[in-house]
Amino acid sequence: MNVFPAFFKLDDAHVVVFGNGVEAVRKVRLLAKTAAKIHLIAETVPAAMEAEFGAQMVHHAPARARDGLAGATLAVVALNNSAEAEMAAGLCREMKVPVNVVDRPELCDFTIPSILDRGEVVAAVATGGAAPVLAKSIRAKLEALLPARIGDLAALARRLRPEVAAQLKSGDARRRFWERTLSGPAAERAYAGDLQGAEAEMRTQLSRGDTPQGVVHIIGAGPGDPELLTLKALRLIQEADIVFHDRLVSAEILDLIRRDAERISVGKTRGNHSVPQPEIHELMISAAQSGQRVVRLKGGDPFIFGRGGEELEALRAAGLDVHVVPGISSALGCAASAGLPLTHRDHAQALTFVTGHAKAGGIPDLDWAALSRPGQTLVVFMGVGTAPAISQQLIAAGRAASTPVAVIENGTRPEEIRVYGTLADLPVLITGAGIKGPALLVIGEVAGLPLEARIDEILEEVA
Repeated sequence: MNVFPAFFKLDDAHVVVFGNGVEAVRKVRLLAKTAAKIHLIAETVPAAMEAEFGAQMVHHAPARARDGLAGATLAVVALNNSAEAEMAAGLCREMKVPVNVVDRPELCDFTIPSILDRGEVVAAVATGGAAPVLAKSIRAKLEALLPARIGDLAALARRLRPEVAAQLKSGDARRRFWERTLSGPAAERAYAGDLQGAEAEMRTQLSRGDTPQGVVHIIGAGPGDPELLTLKALRLIQEADIVFHDRLVSAEILDLIRRDAERISVGKTRGNHSVPQPEIHELMISAAQSGQRVVRLKGGDPFIFGRGGEELEALRAAGLDVHVVPGISSALGCAASAGLPLTHRDHAQALTFVTGHAKAGGIPDLDWAALSRPGQTLVVFMGVGTAPAISQQLIAAGRAASTPVAVIENGTRPEEIRVYGTLADLPVLITGAGIKGPALLVIGEVAGLPLEARIDEILEEVA
């Protein structure tokens, strides 16, 4: 680390900016977000600057620069003329004022980082002047990750700190309280804009003293690509004390879990439920009742053939605070990865999701006649094992044997497998590609579009 990050308190301070050009305006605009008085050293003050910053800005001619620098906390030199910039920097050092010179890192006592401003929460990213554009890129990623109202949560915490300190005498107790409330239900209410509800939840937690209250988040992990996680899902995964995850959750997503968090696999395979569903409910209830932040991590979306509804009912029946975070369904993720539109104005005006897995085994009890109507796309989850029966039933109900189909295994992941063919050939496609599942079956005219596109490309190359 060749620079040391620090934050200046500017409530009763004044700062200096040399220049009146574009860069000077940018720096003044940034500094104007603070409570500091800004002393502008320039020959003239453009009318636009006067209109925007006049109430917070004092003007000095360059000949009176020492007056502006006297007692200043920091100075910024934004002058295009190199000789003038060097003279201004020298004057700042002479008067013991830390200085930043725009685009001249060798003249800087400090650098101005790329700043993320969320009110009470301020984050700064710096590269020591080596690559400011890279710092801005990193800041943009942080802005996407941090909830927009995190500053409101920090302001609420500031307001309640004296009350918490008065009630919880132990430093460890206070630390545990803040860890629970700043990443638990109170925080979620603040992020949703319900500050009154957040404060009420904090006071409820405080009334319990050092007795923790757990929370459960049922989270959809999407089809496997970690970049397809929602931002909320990523944040909650990294805050969890314990994570119960399915077999379908990719290793890359599991790597996002905190190292000190407990991980428990409750995955199932066809015909082999390593942990029965009622036992999964009991494990989550027990963990939450002990005060832990629990995440139930499920592949795809928890409410689309993920048994998330059953888990939500069991957790609510136990009186727990439980929330659901949707995920990108494997149907959407796999289709997008394959460039396969599930609806299309010319080919599919309806879209139906079904499960190919019957509750008691055997052939799923579905409305085959309705699923065989033209002009629709049929997406079958967990249909690898029953693919021969699905093909047979649909053709018997009137769906053309030549209907295009696509089978996608491990969609969005590096090991993804895609095969295309017809409804009549569906079982052969699966066995020929060695697909074991879980995989997605897409049945309908849209399943032929990616294949047609590849054929057109080949013909163009040959021509």
